[in-house]
Amino acid sequence: MADTAKSVKKKIVLTGGGTAGHVTPNIALLPSLRKEGYDIYYIGSLNGIEKKLMEDCGVPYLGIETGKLRRYFDPKNFSDPFRVMKGYRQAKKFLREYRPDVLFSKGGFVSVPVVRAAASLKIPCIIHESDMTPGLANRLCIPVAKKVCCNFPETLGCLPTDKAVLTGTPIREELLQGNREKGLAFCGFDDSKPVLLVIGGSLGASSVNRTVRDNLDALLRDFQIIHICGKDKVDNLKLTIPGYRQFEFVKDELKDLFAAADIVISRAGANAICELLALRKPAILVPLPAASSRGDQILNARSFGKQGYSMVVSDDELPDKICDAVKELYGKRQTYIDAMAKSSQMNATPIIMKLIGEAAGK
Repeated sequence: MADTAKSVKKKIVLTGGGTAGHVTPNIALLPSLRKEGYDIYYIGSLNGIEKKLMEDCGVPYLGIETGKLRRYFDPKNFSDPFRVMKGYRQAKKFLREYRPDVLFSKGGFVSVPVVRAAASLKIPCIIHESDMTPGLANRLCIPVAKKVCCNFPETLGCLPTDKAVLTGTPIREELLQGNREKGLAFCGFDDSKPVLLVIGGSLGASSVNRTVRDNLDALLRDFQIIHICGKDKVDNLKLTIPGYRQFEFVKDELKDLFAAADIVISRAGANAICELLALRKPAILVPLPAASSRGDQILNARSFGKQGYSMVVSDDELPDKICDAVKELYGKRQTYIDAMAKSSQMNATPIIMKLIGEAAGK
């Protein structure tokens, strides 16, 4: 009888969505979850980015009604609470039938009805907060969570002491397996000059794109440039410039492009900078301005700058500073690499898997 009970698969439900940043850490956990023998299901929005990403990973998916949690006036604020309640009922019905042993949430507005439904059924919930200060969705989930994982030492002070665990962000294993030679060949580059990788997130970063292109001649004197500029943001007039390659989006070859890069210019989204930390890539972080966000990227970048992992240049300073900043970063790159090598925030997957196992009773 004991052997039969032992052989029963543990079940886990993953949730999170709205942006790729709320999904990729879940994707990074999949190989470890499968290796441990978990039966995996994903709950997300009906048509969010998480649906396609999870289907590509072969994970069974349930789409539920969701409503965005806004801190500003919008007519949808009157209807979205009803959609959230419907999503809560849909999630609860599925969870009651599927009966997972544990739920892991990466945040985003879709996660709120799922986490609250799981908690109402006494299913242990582990949630992950990427940014330095918890977003609204996670603030609504923290009271019912068993553990709250986070990326930054500073975040520990914002969380209940008995729940907070500094883990870092799970990194997709394939990103650590890049090949520099393949990356150079993919771009038609060689070893004659170092490589600058510019990456602005899944939607690109217009101000960063514009600044790089305005200073292209000066930057190309010393660097070859890989520019991942976002959907519909390729500059067709610059397609044939030697030493400059543009991509809207890169999937399979991204690991090789990271391997080819000597230094990076990046926005300061939490998942992006944690990937740079894991890869030990010296970077200039250009956080999204407070006027365009809740200011989380500014705090993220400030923390990495304070820990010596990255340089930080504000969005409005970038046009005047880009050339000098790139040269300075390249000249001091080993200092940043050495600081990142000492980080304790790069062991996320084993720590989170241990928390999941404990919650699931493994």
